[in-house]
Amino acid sequence: MHAISSDTRKTAAGLCNRYRRAIAPILLLFILTGAGTTAASAQSAEEMIGQRAQYDAVRPKTIVELQPFRRETSAVLPATGVELTLINLNPTINGWFLLQVGSDGSGKRQSYHLENPDRAGQTVELAVGGVPSLMVNGQKCEPWQGDPSELDVARESGVPFAPICQGRLYLRNQVPGSRTTLERTTDFLRDYVWNGEEVVRFVRDNFFKDSNFETSEVVGETGSGRIDSGPAPARIEGQSGSRPVIWAQHGLGLAGVTKGQMAAGLWYPVAGLADVYVSTIQPRMISSEILNGPGKANRLDSVESQATDYMVAFDLDHFELGFSVGTDHPGLGWSPRPPLSIRPRGMPGPDGISSPEPLVTLGMVNPDLTNQTVATFTGGFKRHHGAFKYGDLASVNFGTHYGFIEQGAIMSKLQPELSTLYVLQDGTVGMKTWHEHDNALLPQIVSARQNGVPLLETDHDTGLGIPGPRVTQWGAGNWSGSANADLRTLRAGGCIQEAGGKRFLIYGYFSTATPSAMARTFQAYGCKYAMLLDMNALVHTYLALYVRTEGKVHVEHLITGMTEADTRSADGNLVPRFIGIPDNRDLFYLVRREEE
Repeated sequence: MHAISSDTRKTAAGLCNRYRRAIAPILLLFILTGAGTTAASAQSAEEMIGQRAQYDAVRPKTIVELQPFRRETSAVLPATGVELTLINLNPTINGWFLLQVGSDGSGKRQSYHLENPDRAGQTVELAVGGVPSLMVNGQKCEPWQGDPSELDVARESGVPFAPICQGRLYLRNQVPGSRTTLERTTDFLRDYVWNGEEVVRFVRDNFFKDSNFETSEVVGETGSGRIDSGPAPARIEGQSGSRPVIWAQHGLGLAGVTKGQMAAGLWYPVAGLADVYVSTIQPRMISSEILNGPGKANRLDSVESQATDYMVAFDLDHFELGFSVGTDHPGLGWSPRPPLSIRPRGMPGPDGISSPEPLVTLGMVNPDLTNQTVATFTGGFKRHHGAFKYGDLASVNFGTHYGFIEQGAIMSKLQPELSTLYVLQDGTVGMKTWHEHDNALLPQIVSARQNGVPLLETDHDTGLGIPGPRVTQWGAGNWSGSANADLRTLRAGGCIQEAGGKRFLIYGYFSTATPSAMARTFQAYGCKYAMLLDMNALVHTYLALYVRTEGKVHVEHLITGMTEADTRSADGNLVPRFIGIPDNRDLFYLVRREEE
């Protein structure tokens, strides 16, 4: 990790050069070994190093220059002299392409953001011999031909994903993202009202504090409900085999539950949705061995101790994880949180860009995947809050803005010391604290999202999860909450649990909690690593499951109030968030693996 300010450009350039020299052998090895597609192996070492230099450069740049692994192919239409350029933004991932029609500098060049819905099974290339054409799995496509052209018709359709080339590719069209009344109001205050952020914070801290708090008295005890094939149960206090039973007020249909009662820390299968499990707990029930260590965390207060929290687990043997950036958020410009002194002069954002254009962000699952999608949940912090105001991370890497990647395209650089949920080309889902040496993984990353510092890290000696070093530090941890460092609020987080030879991605909903309560709860569930997602409102902690029965899809929300984030069609039918309409926020989604 290195500190960079507007007064230390020469130092920054030196560091970038040293890092570029360090990473060059990795890139060259990647090329020479033929990793990824054959298109990727066609890239020369000089081109790759040059593109890496553009990526590293501390200056204003384009989103294309932020893609160090891109491959560009150009041709000219012989009849008209029109230039065509196809840019594969990451050939190893093979998901996103930018098609440019017209010469650069002519003022008439049009850019079209294309998505390949079958990354693993479908190649997309620009054939340059004779009359140029797109070759999609060897089949010709010339979407720029005609008046109007297929590209023009697709763009004028105004739909987010417009099919072209006989439906083998999609043109992504920028459309407005859906937002709730709460989001519209807070965005208006922040953008147009002087001290609007202070107004939002005052209302939140004084009128909405603990507004989603849920609790329940113990209504009995049981030892039943253990699922041998599911995740490991949470460690709770008391006699072995005896667990307190509490009322559960979630909106999910479960098997094996009597009148909404759930034994604390046990897992219950979702009815009609295989390989998905739900559990509930109150932190006061956690084993004293967990609450008193290992690792350092604050003692839990009386409110968060009795708050009812819910966990939803997905068996990663059966699901693939995807990620989509919202139409507006997280955003690519500067967060107002870091000091202005760390901004290099003329930089529109920490990565040299302030907009994804000409790339299109949609906050929506690709329509080819909706039939296999079983769950969606919100991704994380807006850029406004996704950087550090206090602590050591505020003064390095331009304030350490949270990074993210979609379909192999780097939208914002992944920063050292931040918790990162990522997916590799082979489908592996990982969660870790990012370090500079992890950048060697960048060519293979399909998607990634960073959100602050870790709630849990893996202890090297025991292999167990322990609270991260900044869990108890309000400013240095960037945990948000009130200006008085009152960290208790509605929060969501995620963790990875390994049990019985399986790996589970667990989404945690905390009706009111501090980072310490989250860390101890994830510890109780045996997680090796855990991170914060988003907080403060149901719209920000949204999770929905899609249960298919008798030819119909039933949308089940983790908390019934989350339906506020969905919309209704003209005939009154529910239009699910992230599935039926683009959204202003980023999201994760889980898709059942095709072999099933």
